[in-house]
Amino acid sequence: MLLAALVVGIAGGTAVVQAFVRHSFPRLRQGRHNEVAQFIFPVVGLVYGFLIGFMVLSLWGQVNSADQMTRAEGAAAVQLARGLHGFGTAESTRIRQSLLEYARAATAEWPRAAVGRTTPEAENALNRLYGTYEEIKPRNDIQRAVLTGSLASLRDLTGARTQRLLAARSNTGPPASLWMVIFLNTGLVLGFSIIFGTEQARMHYGMVAAVSVLVAANLFLVTELAYPFLGELSSSPEPLHAVIQVLSSPQ
Repeated sequence: MLLAALVVGIAGGTAVVQAFVRHSFPRLRQGRHNEVAQFIFPVVGLVYGFLIGFMVLSLWGQVNSADQMTRAEGAAAVQLARGLHGFGTAESTRIRQSLLEYARAATAEWPRAAVGRTTPEAENALNRLYGTYEEIKPRNDIQRAVLTGSLASLRDLTGARTQRLLAARSNTGPPASLWMVIFLNTGLVLGFSIIFGTEQARMHYGMVAAVSVLVAANLFLVTELAYPFLGELSSSPEPLHAVIQVLSSPQ
């Protein structure tokens, strides 16, 4: 939807400006200035391509970091689920229920967590999970070892959750100054494509339309990657869904 809106908006707006320029400045069609434009336009295009490439690589790294945090949280929860069999039946049941409640609450919390906010349900579920492990009294060396490993996994889970929330709160996209640079370069690329002189109107409109679609696609990519926990290309709560599936499967 966003991509379509950008393509239609930028291509349509550029076509209107192009029609106005061709009508108001008919001498531009003669192309006497094309030699200068042919020298400057590649430079502008190169700078624009470098800027967009740098932005995409940087923002893609943020998305990968967000995925790693969520996967670390899910992996720690799965480790806790695998350690259930080291305890007695009653203790294992309580841990399973507490862990399942947390996974469901964290999944339901995702829309708010995507902007760094939490819900009381998820926080309370995590506190109950800690309380469940604190109540366990190991009866042998095996249970003590399993409990030690489970507590380490629980700390990993809490740490990954904290990092995820902090990252969602701080990763608010490129600053306004960088957006201004992107829009300035975008305007230059579109502007030079508009003033490029050619007598054949269809060819000129087609060339400008192609540049407009390219610019719209790049802006869409930057916008989608700018927010690691929002949008179609963002991180997802799939690792938490996997934990729910593991805990809900028949034993």
